[in-house]
Amino acid sequence: MKESAIKIENVEFNYGHLKVIDHVSLEIPKGISFGLLGSNGAGKTTSIRLMLGLLKPNKGNIFCLGREPSPANAVNTGYMPQLPSLYNELTVRQNIDFFAHIYGLKNAQQRRKRVDEIIQLVELMPKRDVSVVQLSGGMKQRVSLACAIVHQPPLLFLDEPTVGLDPELRVHFWEYFENLTAAGTTLVISSHTMDDAAHCRQLAFMREGKIIAQGTPAELRAAVGKPDASLEDAFLFFIRHGEVKSNVQ
Repeated sequence: MKESAIKIENVEFNYGHLKVIDHVSLEIPKGISFGLLGSNGAGKTTSIRLMLGLLKPNKGNIFCLGREPSPANAVNTGYMPQLPSLYNELTVRQNIDFFAHIYGLKNAQQRRKRVDEIIQLVELMPKRDVSVVQLSGGMKQRVSLACAIVHQPPLLFLDEPTVGLDPELRVHFWEYFENLTAAGTTLVISSHTMDDAAHCRQLAFMREGKIIAQGTPAELRAAVGKPDASLEDAFLFFIRHGEVKSNVQ
């Protein structure tokens, strides 16, 4: 097994008296796309915020790239939230340049070059000087992705990155995600769609704050015992048959 990018040990997290994450243990290898799959309210976004250090667990330990996560280590991580956190009054270029600067790209000439590269990559060069408020939802998603990857982090968190995208743009995003993992970046992707899940190297099914199964898409489908089983079939199978704490064999 590859060296771990993330290790989560028996983590619990509560909002007041409500237990949101319930005894979760997870190990994510470096250089793969790892999907957290579950319905809304399953605990996916909270899990990502814990891995980013934006929240602290009530119990248990989390290690990202060998360290406890904290906002101070943000230079090693990128985060694309479910709803774009952009400055509407700024242009595409200004938004990406701002995030590049706060992520540590201080040299103005190098930053300008990197910002132009990333604008080209997300195919927004014709819109580079347009205010974000004037963009479509799909274009805002592209700007949000650009802001998350402009500093080339080794660990990238993507919270529902393809929600609301048209099919062509969704394919484009996944092509780029695959290029990132091929270059050694670790991706942690939350989703509630089976289409996104099928692209991930490994998956964890989440329900009510628990991991109910973990494995590759093929392993999870095989556990159903039907040759034509889908990931949706697998998810329903594990809901009905209870929690599985280790990888599917």
